[in-house]
Amino acid sequence: MKDTPRRARLAWSLAAWWLLLTLALWFLGEAVDQPAALPRCAASAALLVAVGELGAWLRRRTARRRG
Repeated sequence: MKDTPRRARLAWSLAAWWLLLTLALWFLGEAVDQPAALPRCAASAALLVAVGELGAWLRRRTARRRG
């Protein structure tokens, strides 16, 4: 049962990063006069979050193996 709050915290964290990246990409596109649709920004943000989380997981895994 102790794992549930950890998973909830992870889910909220991922959702927050995704939302912030989506808005940042959308605002950046608007600022440079290259607007993209919000769903496209959301998809790009989801990819960035997934790659970032995969990198963090690999880094933790290799650090744990080294000692």
